[in-house]
Amino acid sequence: MSRLLPKSLFGQTLLVLVAGLIVSLLAGSWIYSLDREQAVRAVGGFAAAQRITNLTKLVQEAPHEWRERIVAGLSDQNFRVALSAQPPAIVPNDDDVAVAQTIKEFLVDQLSLASEQQPLVSASPPGGPMFGGWRPMMGPGPMMHGFRGFGGFRDLQVAVPLPDGQWLSFATALPESGSAFSRKFLLSMAIMAIVILAVSVWAVRRVTAPLAAVSVAAERLGNDLNAPPMPETGTIETRQASRAFNTMQSRLRSLIENRTRMLAAISHDLRTPLTLLRLRAENVENQQERDKMLATIAEMDSMIGVTLQFARDEATTELRRPTDIAALVQSIVDDMADAGVPAKMQPAEPVVYDCRPDALKRAIRNLLDNAVKYGKAASVAIQTTPKTIEIIIDDEGSGIAEHELSRVFDPFYRLEESRSRETGGVGLGLAIAQSIVQAHRGDLVLSNRPTAGLRAQISLPR
Repeated sequence: MSRLLPKSLFGQTLLVLVAGLIVSLLAGSWIYSLDREQAVRAVGGFAAAQRITNLTKLVQEAPHEWRERIVAGLSDQNFRVALSAQPPAIVPNDDDVAVAQTIKEFLVDQLSLASEQQPLVSASPPGGPMFGGWRPMMGPGPMMHGFRGFGGFRDLQVAVPLPDGQWLSFATALPESGSAFSRKFLLSMAIMAIVILAVSVWAVRRVTAPLAAVSVAAERLGNDLNAPPMPETGTIETRQASRAFNTMQSRLRSLIENRTRMLAAISHDLRTPLTLLRLRAENVENQQERDKMLATIAEMDSMIGVTLQFARDEATTELRRPTDIAALVQSIVDDMADAGVPAKMQPAEPVVYDCRPDALKRAIRNLLDNAVKYGKAASVAIQTTPKTIEIIIDDEGSGIAEHELSRVFDPFYRLEESRSRETGGVGLGLAIAQSIVQAHRGDLVLSNRPTAGLRAQISLPR
């Protein structure tokens, strides 16, 4: 069941609102149908009571010998009128006591009946017995067709005492409310649901949009520490979250700057004694020892310089601009080939990409240098897909053990001695390359080729 539920906050919030909307519409429809049934029955009962009142007055005012003919003329298949000397056997029905009582009070008031002359009223469900075993005929008359549109009838029996002791009896049927879900009702409910749903979507989107903005800002901050701050707009909570995020970004930027300044100061302080050591080492008479000491001092100086450069993180300070990736890679390969380095590039079509060219050039050069140093030769190919630009660098070496493929990206991590000290590496080349690629929202993956050698693949999003 949980798999069918939406995963996003927008989807879950909208689902709750839609579920509440459906429940409220169903509850409202049910209440409306009950109220409509009561209204229809009340109107029908009032109309029947008004007709009974008028006919009773007519019979009362008519001469005694005319009553039988008047009653016979008033009676039809849907409204039966009878005149009797004794009160008819009418038993009040418990289902509609309120309706019967209302009609009874109306007749007493309109006919000015005394307390001892109370009419008899009974309202019963469809199918109940009428007085004298008579029931209204359900013939195909115009009135019956109209009633059928309401979906059914409710039987009504009334007996009114006349001043001379006779009883005037009436039998008719009240229309029920019928189906409350007419075409117009369903159309109005559908329009209301669409309007409420549209407003709900707008409201939920307005509430969840700041969260999406925070997510985008966090991703942008991960790629660029100098990204512009979030706009502090919206509700109070949104402004507080934006303000807290901007404060965090400012503190992170300050922390990185302080780290860079600290490393720069350490680098400057360390290079002074290194220079003195170099001068003293040059005075050593044993040439073999002197060369070893100078090589060690040079390695320490190189480590300090590379570490400082890595801390400055040039990939986050350079401005982006459209660059032909194919031309950029070709220029690196040409420079290496001119220097006698075994590097080549397969022909590629121009691919313009918005990037930091100097930083990306540095990352590609680091990978090419590693391929040449540890894999004898480097070969570069550029492949494009609708979503990515892939730069593939292959070498002809022995590859790297599978459990080492992820660890080589750690700063200062070096493989066996034969692949580190002989070439003067300090274990930052791959870490710098990965940092630059990630700053472009890309991925750098190392894998062993099926034949031989190592493959470094840069995937940049288009």
